[in-house]
This record gives sequence, C-alpha cells and structure tokens, in this order.
Amino acid sequence: MKIKHVVLAIALGAFFASCENDDNGGESLPLGAYENGILVVNEGPFQNGSGTISFLSDDLETNEAAIYNKVNNKDLGNVIQSIGFADNTAYVIANVSNTIEVINRNTFESEGTIDADLSNPRYFVAVNGKGYVTNWGDTSDETDDFIAVINLSTNTVESTIPVALGPEAIVAKGNTIYVAHQGAFGTNSIVSVIDVTSEDITKTLEVGKRPNSLVLDANDNIWVLASGGSSWPVPEDESAGVLSEINTSTNEVVTTINFNGVEHPSFLNIDGENLYYNLGKDVYTLKTTDDTLPTSSYVTHTATSLYGMDVYNGKLYLADALDYASNGSLTIYDLNTQAVDKTFTVGLNPNGVYFNE
Repeated sequence: MKIKHVVLAIALGAFFASCENDDNGGESLPLGAYENGILVVNEGPFQNGSGTISFLSDDLETNEAAIYNKVNNKDLGNVIQSIGFADNTAYVIANVSNTIEVINRNTFESEGTIDADLSNPRYFVAVNGKGYVTNWGDTSDETDDFIAVINLSTNTVESTIPVALGPEAIVAKGNTIYVAHQGAFGTNSIVSVIDVTSEDITKTLEVGKRPNSLVLDANDNIWVLASGGSSWPVPEDESAGVLSEINTSTNEVVTTINFNGVEHPSFLNIDGENLYYNLGKDVYTLKTTDDTLPTSSYVTHTATSLYGMDVYNGKLYLADALDYASNGSLTIYDLNTQAVDKTFTVGLNPNGVYFNE
C-alpha cells in the first residue's frame, strides 16, 4: 500500500507539473516581481533616515521607488552602500547602521538581518558559501580594519580577517579575494591578496594612491584604478591616478599606466575587452590590450554631481546625486551611439546600479 501511494503521488506530481508547463507554454513560472531588471542603490540621507532601492525593468518601461519598503513595510537602514549577491539572495549593506539586510533578490522579501560584528561595512563578495565584507572599523583608528567572514547558511559573522587601513572594493577569483585599500578617510595604496581557505593575506601589492575600484577581465586578471593623492589637507601630497593590471597567476603587477598631471580618475568598469573610467565630465575607454591611455573621451556626460557609474551589455549608467538633498537621477547611454537612451528620477543620493538576472 505504501509503495502504491508513493507511485501515485509521483504520477500526480508529474501530471500537475506537465499541466503547469502546458499552461505556461513550457516555460518556468516567474520567481518574483523583481526577477529581471536593474536595482539602483540610493544611499539616502547621512546619519538620519533610510536609503532605498529603486527598480527599473529590463525594457526601461517601469520605474518603481523604494521597493524594499513597499514589500516589507519597513526601512533598509542608514546609508545604503552597496549590494552583493549569492545565488537567489541579495545582501544589502547599510554602512552607518552597521547592518546587512538579507533579501530574496526576486521577490525582495526580507529573510533576515546581520546586525552583529560589523563596523562600517562597505562591499560584499561571495565565495564557496561564505560572504566576505570589507569593514573600515572606527575611522579614527587605523589599526582596526577587517574583512568580516559571513556564514551564508546562518547569516552570522563567523570570523574576521584583520587588514590594513581602508579596505573598500573587493573581487573574487577562485579561492582568492582581492581587496583595494582606498584608505577610508585616510590614504592607502595597496591591494591585499587573501586566500579564503586559510583566511591569510598571502601578498600585498603596491598600486597607485587611493585605489577606488577594481574589475576582473576575461583573462582572469585584475585591473585596479587609483584616483591618486588628494591636495587636501596637504597640497604637496597631490598626485595623479594610476591604472594597474594584476596577473592573478603570479599575483604580480604587470602593467602600470600613469595619468597626467593631477588627474583623478574614478569608477573603473569593464564590458567585454573594454575598460571604462570617468574623469571630470568625460568617460574614457581603452582595451585591456592597450598600454597607453586614450587621448579623447568616449562620452561627455551632463551629470551635475556624478556619484556612481556602471557599464553593462553596451550601456553606460550614470548616477547623479544632483544637490544631495533631493531625489537624484539615473541616465542611461547607448555605448554604440554615445547617445542618451533614457533618464529616470530615482532616490536620494544614488551611487550605482546592480543587474538582477
């Protein structure tokens, strides 16, 4: 009798699954309202209030504000810094609140909050079932910076890796993570190479001053963009930016390209074999095989206060904070024509976009 029941249950399950597929033309049912589209991180006001996430549909016909609050009837936290992903889960980092909200990336329903053992968290990457989050610590203390290691099954910080001042952007290649040390409110000029298996820093690489972004190319090499030394508070400390390439097989800096004068580039991105970065009102591009910087810009933008830049699938996304007190905007360019596709009003202080697919 038990065997017959099992066989019957399997048969019924297959029947209903078949009907479900027939009803949907053989296609899977959608996983949630936000399964496909663009997520815009809006930091929100500093030290009071909450940041938000805006959603743009893939066809750019839908612009929905504050989707986390809409779904969960609560706020995310103060100063939304970034989003990281692991499978179907999004990890939204609230820097000032010292929290990470764990969210179903397709429905945007809350699945929990990580609110212990974080201190000025910045950016997240997932490797082998664990999350790695850069933390500035107390910005008045240059010795307490760390990487928080998060068990993604329990959503708790299980260990920390002490690192040098100002860990910021982070990328993974296999079992190795690469951390750019911008220096928090100070100045640093290194990339830490960390083995996630042993949680040891295996190498420290010198790049330009204040490395602000890094990307992984098709050859599995890391490109690092440093903005250069600031003229404040010591004018003579000002220096130009540097673009560096790290060979991840040897963990050596194999290419160094210096910017001119006191140029301070930012927002390094990659799309295929093309690198993109911002300098003033201009966006420049070069190939990963180039050994010199471009002499003319690719796109000249009209952003009042450029606060974030992303490139993806032939599109350029520019986040404009405007006056930092009212809703910002997101302008999307077609990189083939260098023309504006659309401009959207988003939330307060938008700092970048993430692609949910």
